[in-house]
Amino acid sequence: MRNYTVGGPEAENAAKNNLVEGDWFKPVIDRGTLKTLMSRSNGIAARDTALWLVLLVGSGVLAFRCWGTWWAIPSFGLYGILYGSASDARWHECGHRTAFRSRRANDAVYYLASIMDFREPISWRWSHARHHSDTIIVGRDPEIAFKRGAPLVHVFLEFFAIRTVISETKKIVMNSVGRPVPEQSDFQPVEEMRGSIWWSRFYILLFTGVAVWCVTVGSVLPAMFIGLPTFYGRWLMVVYGITQHAGLAEDVLDHRLNTRTVMMNRINRFFYLNMNYHLEHHIFPTVPYHALPALHKAVADQLPAPHSSIWHAMKEIFPTLAKQRSDQTVVLTRVVP
Repeated sequence: MRNYTVGGPEAENAAKNNLVEGDWFKPVIDRGTLKTLMSRSNGIAARDTALWLVLLVGSGVLAFRCWGTWWAIPSFGLYGILYGSASDARWHECGHRTAFRSRRANDAVYYLASIMDFREPISWRWSHARHHSDTIIVGRDPEIAFKRGAPLVHVFLEFFAIRTVISETKKIVMNSVGRPVPEQSDFQPVEEMRGSIWWSRFYILLFTGVAVWCVTVGSVLPAMFIGLPTFYGRWLMVVYGITQHAGLAEDVLDHRLNTRTVMMNRINRFFYLNMNYHLEHHIFPTVPYHALPALHKAVADQLPAPHSSIWHAMKEIFPTLAKQRSDQTVVLTRVVP
């Protein structure tokens, strides 16, 4: 199995092969059209964020009222998806600061969604910046979620955030005492570590407080609203996330070879904030989510054909991940114009 450690031996190979912050393929697009597509909107972002929060609060109230009955299962199921899955796309877009025109609004939603996703927000902002500069470059990209040769049980565990929470908990504990893990030090500047230290301490206080609350009232109910939805509501985020890069090429400087676009219905696109247009997002990360469908149309003739559905993508992903268990040279190829 390749060594996916950020800053490890594969990072040296990436540097030797000129893959570090390389010159990526860019489709040809009219500059005026691209400038228009890059326009951010407080109104659109506020509308979509308000709808998400109304649904989150509404499903939470319903779940609270249904506690102790069978109706609590679907109620918490919906609340969990809105908390543990839909929050990921809000975290992502506001982390890029492309959702709102307002920097403060982006940051407010980003920090809220970071808590829901159980991600220490300062280190993850730098992690995601590296993911975009060195997408699926082994030894450089800290967000390669589906590694070649890894047991498929890892995918199952990811549906419930087991491995992610264990890894993030270790990072938060180490940050809280001022000793960041080595991989974090590779992509996060030293001057940004202070923010990670204080956010890590806040997380420890917050979730310890929820645990104490549960013990005090003699019920797991408080944790069903804060903390546990990261586990039981994460599965849809993993369904979306596995379609992004899994099974595709590593160590290439062409997003068309390592990133997918998957067509989805309006409900999924609302939960996912149009990140199903993931190939277009990686090529032009400064284009806000609401403009990605238009961007897709503008450059579609220069990109591989998108997958027609989530199921269509899954039919190639899981057999490929299974084959890579015994042969890590197996890779899904893409026909590019």
